[in-house]
Amino acid sequence: MTLHVSVAVAWPDRQEVVELELADGSRVADALEVPAIRALLASFDRSTLAIGIWSRRCDGQTALSDGDRVEIYRPLAADPKAQRRSRARLTASTRSRSGR
Repeated sequence: MTLHVSVAVAWPDRQEVVELELADGSRVADALEVPAIRALLASFDRSTLAIGIWSRRCDGQTALSDGDRVEIYRPLAADPKAQRRSRARLTASTRSRSGR
């Protein structure tokens, strides 16, 4: 029996989705070892990339099911919380601090 899964990689300007047919009992790491996926990830250190199945984080040893969508998440360019704090420091608050 075989599994039909897709692997999605989101680039800043486009998204690549590769449909794969894998052996029953395959894991996420097996999907990432397929030559087409390795070529897509050649510019990244694969050990630092976060992966998930249908938007839920997982690791390489997670078993795949038929119809799964493996997603590869790029590292963040900046910490969103730090960016929010720096923007908040730049603008004065319009709220009253006395609560009135």
